[in-house]
Amino acid sequence: MLRLTPFLLFDGNCAEAMKFYSACFGADLTLTRLGDTPMKEQFPATQHHKIVNAYLKSAAIEFSATDWLHPTRKPQQGNTTAMYVTCTEFHDLRGIFDKLSDGADREFLVDLRDMPFGAYGRLTDRYGVEWFFRGEKPVS
Repeated sequence: MLRLTPFLLFDGNCAEAMKFYSACFGADLTLTRLGDTPMKEQFPATQHHKIVNAYLKSAAIEFSATDWLHPTRKPQQGNTTAMYVTCTEFHDLRGIFDKLSDGADREFLVDLRDMPFGAYGRLTDRYGVEWFFRGEKPVS
């Protein structure tokens, strides 16, 4: 199953913002901190409080968010919202990723790869739209 939902990027206040949105919409919220994942080894301890994934869902709404973790690129108006593509079939996710990456900014492209939570990738397409991808790991 393929899903497309909004994705927000925050500058260190993701947990606070998503708790606010959860209260506003009466939605269930799941927060995953960087320090609670194997990815923490790739970042300084000063960033372990940051959110790597926030997921807000109710009967009416669904969206995800994260704190900004890119080492060199800085958040600014225009790059703090994205589209989030999730898919249960890796083959389908790969196909969409490959099509959207045509003409994408190679400096910020992270090809689909295995992560502790499944397949992950991201890119900024030729029109400047940010895309994040998550799905099942590829079957070997």
